[in-house]
Amino acid sequence: MDRFAEAAPVEDAFVLPAATKTSGLEGIFKSKAFKVFIAYLVAAVCLVWVFHDTDWKALAGNLTAIDWGWVSLGVLANVLGTFSQGYRWHLLLKPIGPIPARRTTQAFFSAFFINDILPMRMGELARAYMVSAWMSEDVVAIIPSMALERLFEGVWLAIGIGLTAIFVPLPRDLDRAADIFGLTVLALVGLLLFITMRKKKSLAGNRPAENPARAGRLRRLKSLWARLEDGIRSIGFSRHFYGAFAVTLLYFVSQAFSFWFITKACGLHFSFWVGAAILFIVLFGTALPNVPANLGTYQFFCVVGLAAFGVGKTAAAGFSLVAFVILTVPALAIGSFALARSGLTLASIKEKISRRKLY
Repeated sequence: MDRFAEAAPVEDAFVLPAATKTSGLEGIFKSKAFKVFIAYLVAAVCLVWVFHDTDWKALAGNLTAIDWGWVSLGVLANVLGTFSQGYRWHLLLKPIGPIPARRTTQAFFSAFFINDILPMRMGELARAYMVSAWMSEDVVAIIPSMALERLFEGVWLAIGIGLTAIFVPLPRDLDRAADIFGLTVLALVGLLLFITMRKKKSLAGNRPAENPARAGRLRRLKSLWARLEDGIRSIGFSRHFYGAFAVTLLYFVSQAFSFWFITKACGLHFSFWVGAAILFIVLFGTALPNVPANLGTYQFFCVVGLAAFGVGKTAAAGFSLVAFVILTVPALAIGSFALARSGLTLASIKEKISRRKLY
């Protein structure tokens, strides 16, 4: 626990003075509480839509017919996927400093626990703080590795959608979303190449803006961006980079099999590729931070995905409940244990996140 107390804080250069409070409606709309309220409102609307015309007797009958053998396989595949995420992060952090894979995996499970009980995916920031403490590094140095995680997942997701489209016709909306997503991923890969290959530039000699406050903010933003660039450049296209990229494929395969096993457990006899297509719809739909565990939006996009492949509303609603519980509860249990062993508490994590700024 002392390691967290001694961990290097974010440098003062990355902490802005407190912003002037905004009054009136503008202040309300920009407040964190308003954003959280909107997230919960969207979740509630999604749940009402999913269950408002459900045949509850038929749904109860479907739940009693679950095949627990397939469920156990789904849980195992899901947990293995998390272990692969922990090992991938271990590889990406090697250029920064040594950290055991068990620690990065512990941070991932802790993050899932926090994401399942707090809104807006605070677990992502929490795991960054945990690892920065264990490595005695500034949290800003950890962020590039997390950005590369998202990029790797985006690339493999685009590839996965392309492969799935070969074996099963995709819904038109998913096909269009995939095209836009693919172009976005391609642009991000181009940005990665640009950052990695261009020479480092000094920030000295930049002409300050006329407004001193704005000039200070711009300097801090430029300094933050420079540090993020340095972090990505330090990882570069090393063997750790390629190893982490390959491990991301293992993560996606584990998730796809986990989801497919649960469809089998619920008596939905889809092919693996149809299961993967439905998973992609769910992943797209729950990409933005929202309420804990993506409650509401997860059920909504499960039903939307299943309906696209001919599954009725009641069966789809039942599946959305089963999949949500099966994929959430084991990770919640393991994550609570991992967080308890980390030396941090939820209160200390929330305090660190609310007190620190990255620029």
